[in-house]
Amino acid sequence: MRGRGVKRDSPLARALPAVVCLPSTLRLTVAGQVQGVGFRPFVYRIANKHRLTGQVLNKPGEVEIIVSGNAVAIDHFTDELLNRAPPLARPMLRSAEPVDAPPFSTFSITASTEDADANIFVPPDYFMCDACSAELDDPNDRRYRYPFINCTQCGPRYTLISKLPYDRPNTSMAAFELCRACKKEYEDPLDRRFHAEPVACPECGPQVTYSVPGGRESVAAEAALDAALETLRAGRVLAVKGVGGYHLMCDAGDPAAVARLRRRKERPAKPLAVMFPLAGEQGLAAARNAVSLSRAEAEMLLDPMRPIVLARKRRDSSIAANVAPGLAELGVFLPYAPLHQLLLGDFSRPVVATSGNLSGEPVLTDNAEVRQRLRRIADGFLDHDRPILRPADDSVYRSIAGRLRPLRIGRGAAPRELELPFRLREPVLAVGAHMKGTIAIGWENRAVVSPHIGEMASPRSMTVFESVTADLQSLYGVAARQVVCDAHPGYSTHRWARSQSALPLATVWHHFAHASALAAEYPGGDNWLVFTWDGVGLGPDGSLWGGEALYGRPGNWQRLASMRPFCLPGGERAGREPWRSAAALHWACGMHWADCPDADGLLRAAWQRNLHAPQTTAVGRLFDAASALVCGLHEVSFEAQGPMTLEGLCEGGDEVIPFPAIRDDNGLWRADWQPLLAVLKDENRSRESRAGMFHASMAALILDQARLIAREWQVDRIGLTGGVFQNRVLTGAASGLLEAEGFEVCLSSALPCNDAAIAFGQLAEYAARAAQGHAGG
Repeated sequence: MRGRGVKRDSPLARALPAVVCLPSTLRLTVAGQVQGVGFRPFVYRIANKHRLTGQVLNKPGEVEIIVSGNAVAIDHFTDELLNRAPPLARPMLRSAEPVDAPPFSTFSITASTEDADANIFVPPDYFMCDACSAELDDPNDRRYRYPFINCTQCGPRYTLISKLPYDRPNTSMAAFELCRACKKEYEDPLDRRFHAEPVACPECGPQVTYSVPGGRESVAAEAALDAALETLRAGRVLAVKGVGGYHLMCDAGDPAAVARLRRRKERPAKPLAVMFPLAGEQGLAAARNAVSLSRAEAEMLLDPMRPIVLARKRRDSSIAANVAPGLAELGVFLPYAPLHQLLLGDFSRPVVATSGNLSGEPVLTDNAEVRQRLRRIADGFLDHDRPILRPADDSVYRSIAGRLRPLRIGRGAAPRELELPFRLREPVLAVGAHMKGTIAIGWENRAVVSPHIGEMASPRSMTVFESVTADLQSLYGVAARQVVCDAHPGYSTHRWARSQSALPLATVWHHFAHASALAAEYPGGDNWLVFTWDGVGLGPDGSLWGGEALYGRPGNWQRLASMRPFCLPGGERAGREPWRSAAALHWACGMHWADCPDADGLLRAAWQRNLHAPQTTAVGRLFDAASALVCGLHEVSFEAQGPMTLEGLCEGGDEVIPFPAIRDDNGLWRADWQPLLAVLKDENRSRESRAGMFHASMAALILDQARLIAREWQVDRIGLTGGVFQNRVLTGAASGLLEAEGFEVCLSSALPCNDAAIAFGQLAEYAARAAQGHAGG
């Protein structure tokens, strides 16, 4: 492309390589993260800066710009458009083409269109920006201490959008008519609140109220905040409506208040997240008094998504011990909504801020439902009248193998859009697994994963699941023509998928989905070796897998290594009673366990007759057994409590107990865990030593199996995925050993390695099979 002063390698030159001379009028289509982030006023400003005329408008999922003027100015405009966009924008130049258009006298922002065939991007919810935070604290500002202050660079998005394009009439703010002052800001292209769709002020916007369970009276505005503060100061439990749902809050430094919350919520031991008031440098001083933050953890706490970050507890922390009992880490996060900042700023102390729900269910969003379902938990309700159209729980991140990785995607991180390595011929809905529920929709080479829903074990969870499946398709303008589910017939999501008689059904084996989810994050490799370690998932042989080494690529996996199988007495009950796994290991070896709770021998008798004792290779159950033998945890109140406690004991520098490798009749390498049992029970060793030995031995096992397989097969990449690899000690050790041996190691960073990735993995596996001509299942 030629044009005086136009750079050969500019974005525009690359987009129009066949054009000899730059036209005076171009149509630019810009996709990516360009809606709800102040992109159109930015375009308006730089167009005027370069003395260009034309127009900019929102279309569903993209922005269309028609620009006229000098060739050099257009080139500079395009470069600035892509490289100096607002902080939250992520623009991509989808196309540039000459256009015949009537002459423009000015540059303008025109009304959005609702054209079909959209490349939609749904903006997530953002934290409160620094500019709005300053106004919130300014007594001279008209939005001083207004709990719903926002601008184009901050505030809710996904949780208040009813449909696209993202304009105020299509949000839950439609019912709040703008006052004269707000309307002036909203309509001024040079104002930072130009088309900030949730814009409001105390005169025209939402309001907070405070009430007590069963009370008819409520107070509003500052009186509501004062009443909420008194609830916290009195050691009581407060339900607070936020951006994507409610939190249950109490004083994090008061053991009695924490115990009260735990007792009422029936959550006796599961760790609780703590929100800290902003203080000191970067607002992190209060958090640093409770946890030791690495640079990466501090940066993640300050990320626009404002997630919960797991960080190592300080021994001198003032946080009550019963917030995260028996664990070395604490989940910490910062206020991300102005209401949180006001409340925490006035309280001046950290608060427990756990999901406002009944344990395992999706977070609650509706005022009336909250008062009914949480009336026996909360002593007071700090509500507001801005509707939350869809739930979004807080995202959770943890540092694993040198990088912050998600354990849960929610507010600020989802919907999460990913690219599929294969193109789908028709839209597909993937419904995930049973735990850590998410759903995903895929079309062409795009995949969108929903925020965390919850465990699919309650009627409310399934109600929200059904709502999300319909809502995500509606929001993106995609109607599924195929549904994909986990092969396990006992999963609620499987049964729901089978009930959709209008849609063809395909099933995907649980661990194939795990492997494909990881491989799809790293396109280009055919010879994967993926260790899929988790609790349990149904395998093609009818047993419960969970300690597999899968070789191949999406659509073509084969199992080359696994663990010595054993039978789980009581089946699913073993997940909440780790002693059952420990007992099964002993019984399988003909060994005696003196501390076995099966005093009358009835369970062993049933196990010997193979009654309700399915066979498994699950490494997650091995971790459960180790926690029973080392920590004495015979029963737990939440998933992974035993492995988390065991991990917390590790101190590093531990010996390795080798696993004998046995090749079975099918050529499968089996690792025998029996040598671990005697060491795990050896009370002459400290608990810390035994925990460390177990982790070090499991990490060494991965290297041993990788070596065995690499002798016979071409291994390009090694993947570690499945819920077991949320364990920082194990994953860090295994990654280090593999990399020292020269292997390329891949871990998931876009999605959690746990079952939250299953829906995306189902899409990737289905798309690969379809490309190979065998998509059914």
